Amino acid sequence: MAEGQEEVMTSNEHKSSLPGVFGWVDSLISRLESFMLAAGVLLMATNTVANVVGRYIFQHSIFFTEEVNRILIILITFAGVGYAARHGRHIRMSAVFDHLPFRLRKVMMIIIAIVTALAMFALCYFSVSYIGKVMTSGRVLPALQIPVWWIFVWVPVGFFITGAQYLLTAIKNVLEKDVYLSTNVVEGYEETEIEI
Repeated sequence: MAEGQEEVMTSNEHKSSLPGVFGWVDSLISRLESFMLAAGVLLMATNTVANVVGRYIFQHSIFFTEEVNRILIILITFAGVGYAARHGRHIRMSAVFDHLPFRLRKVMMIIIAIVTALAMFALCYFSVSYIGKVMTSGRVLPALQIPVWWIFVWVPVGFFITGAQYLLTAIKNVLEKDVYLSTNVVEGYEETEIEI
């Protein structure tokens, strides 16, 4: 890839193809997802490397490494769900869908996106309810001594972001003539090139 192309891709990475306020929300979610994933992975790597160095060079482990990594795994997992939806990388059962006429595929994609968005918002609601129950239990993490409910905060955030992403996908499919798997990914399969 040429240098100029790489710069263009980087500057357009968070640019939405949706109009108006929908585009603004889409871009904001994209930035939030990218920050959560990048920060989570970098912090986990730093934490793990610091623990290994401490253990093998200074003969002392960092006592809270496991708990921090558990928090970061939850963050990365639930930020990653929204990221996968944004880039059309979610699991699809398309054996029947691919053989439907274009108009029916378009309607089905809108219905699928709306139903999935509603499911994600429902899971967000239920996870907030669960966090409320954990909060009232008063449990704390053994090493960090912080309330256990703090580590679950990322779950409803991830479900909400994913639900918003699917809702934006439904809107994109209503506004555009093509069938979109996400706000930026048009339906279809890439041809794979086999090198011999």
